[in-house]
Amino acid sequence: MGRLIRVKLPRDRARPLDLCSASWLAVPTEDHQSIAQALGLHEIRPATFALGYDIVAHDTMDCAEYGRVYVTPAVDGWTLVLGPWCSPVDPERAADVLAVVTSLSRRYGRAQAYFFGEQGGGSGWLVAEGGAVLRRRSATERTCDADLAMGSPLPEELTAGLEEGLTAKDSEDDWESFATYLAPVLAGRLGVSPFDLEPGTPVRGAGFTALTPYAREHGRPATGAYAI
Repeated sequence: MGRLIRVKLPRDRARPLDLCSASWLAVPTEDHQSIAQALGLHEIRPATFALGYDIVAHDTMDCAEYGRVYVTPAVDGWTLVLGPWCSPVDPERAADVLAVVTSLSRRYGRAQAYFFGEQGGGSGWLVAEGGAVLRRRSATERTCDADLAMGSPLPEELTAGLEEGLTAKDSEDDWESFATYLAPVLAGRLGVSPFDLEPGTPVRGAGFTALTPYAREHGRPATGAYAI
């Protein structure tokens, strides 16, 4: 399989993420080696978009698998890291992701983390600059949402709501309902959203899958048959 992937990679093109539930980090750099080092990733293996997305889908279904991620090629100047390990609002991962994103923003100027569940799963986002958290919001209708909140609403959050037709006169429930769908929109406004990628998106380098520090402590993730 490795040989086939290497043959496909030079012609690999960006494509939109087509998962109904996803978590990801977004960092404004094309330096994949430094990203892998900063995140403590290991057992790095080249991967096409199709393979990376298929693995993320496998690791997201039924129960979250924190031991593996897919790192995209640089897309429009950003590197995306996908997998349940990246969720900023998963109660099991929130504290670690907060530390990771804060550290990445100190190193690269900015860093973000998102969660989106299309079928009622809600949204979550974490935005940091220069080592400081600007905003963390969980809009998943879970009891822990309020506990995870940090910072004030970003201008992009408010603008997106106004463009959707919401106003200051609308109820808090209306704004809360809107927020559950906001993560992909906000990611696109603040950088790059994996849901907006297309074959024409500028791509540099090659993507790869890797094991996370979680896998060192809890064992290797289960594997399956994946698209290439």
